[in-house]
Amino acid sequence: MRPVTIGLIREGKTPPDKRVPLTPKKCVEALAQYPGLRIVVQASPIRCFADQEYQDLGVPVQPDVADCDILMGVKEVPIPQLIPNKTYLFFSHTVKKQPANRELLRQVLQKNITLIDYELLTNEQGERIVAFGRWAGIVGAYNGLLTYGRKHNLFRLKPAYECIDMEDMQEEFFKVKQLPPIKMAVTGTGRVAQGAVEVLDRMGIRRVSVYDYLYLTFNEPVYTQLRSSDYNRRRDGRVWDTPDFHRNPQEYESTFQNFLPVTNLLIACAYWHPAAPHLFTEEDTRRAHFRIDTIADVTCDVAGSIPTTKRSSTIQEPAFDYNPATGELEPAYSGPRNITIMAVDNLPCELPRNASRDFGRQLIDNVFPHLLGEEGADDVVARATITRSGQLTERYQYLADYVAD
Repeated sequence: MRPVTIGLIREGKTPPDKRVPLTPKKCVEALAQYPGLRIVVQASPIRCFADQEYQDLGVPVQPDVADCDILMGVKEVPIPQLIPNKTYLFFSHTVKKQPANRELLRQVLQKNITLIDYELLTNEQGERIVAFGRWAGIVGAYNGLLTYGRKHNLFRLKPAYECIDMEDMQEEFFKVKQLPPIKMAVTGTGRVAQGAVEVLDRMGIRRVSVYDYLYLTFNEPVYTQLRSSDYNRRRDGRVWDTPDFHRNPQEYESTFQNFLPVTNLLIACAYWHPAAPHLFTEEDTRRAHFRIDTIADVTCDVAGSIPTTKRSSTIQEPAFDYNPATGELEPAYSGPRNITIMAVDNLPCELPRNASRDFGRQLIDNVFPHLLGEEGADDVVARATITRSGQLTERYQYLADYVAD
């Protein structure tokens, strides 16, 4: 391969993100696999892997990475920290024309930066090849149980961010044995939902079929996993068609009302399109049959599939209450009739070492062959390249009005 120097940049966004694209061991693995590769780490006091951990494995740490060809981070890079004429990889959150990052994309263009967005790295089938989703699901389900336990004074789980890693967090799982026979619904079948299911299974919570969940009673806590077809239907009564649902979500309506009278804890992990139905309405929360009193909104779409998620929450203050009578938000655990909602929007940051290890594995296996191959970047990288040489690439020309003055 051609000689390339990758710089792992210090995360500059506030609040700080402790994750890193490549752990020290993953750096060593990548260097062994690609003889022309050099990796440099920008010194950071907040990264979940200390500078010394990189140095101990022979990976150089320095205050500046301006001499690197490719700069890799996790979150959006603060505008003053952008280095002109470089290739960057990070989650830019610009392709949906997010207002908060409009100026970031403008500056990327002005500074002649090539921007490759992790979120847009996909295979030929359009499936993402690198993501933190599994860890959002793992921490989200854990936080859901933490919130439920605290709301009902059943148990106190140690917050995930206070755990060293997943193994440490699992030491807390035995406490959920104090759960009464409640019912939990997990929406979705993707990476995020699978992460949530992984935690519930490891906690020893019994999985049941959708039918049994709806119509049977149990003397132990149980959960079910819902596909889109379990809680949506076409408005015109035509038979369910999953590809059609993804193409034309506006033609569907929610049937989630079937689950409202039997669900105590909702763990929402399903991707939601703005044209798709909401799971329920604020009006539904005022009806006598609405049983859900705790929601872990792992997707954290504000005013999205869960209409009571009126804002996101933070790792330090993960929950808030929704008062069905007034429609207002109140402090967490403040009223017996309130619905308590966990809506942390950066869940993988709570287990940064595990999340970073997983992410690095995906980068080495799924991205580096395309990014560092003999011929240089290929179609996989091209599809994820938003800007090149101060211009929007053809695929992302629709962002021209977003960055126009």
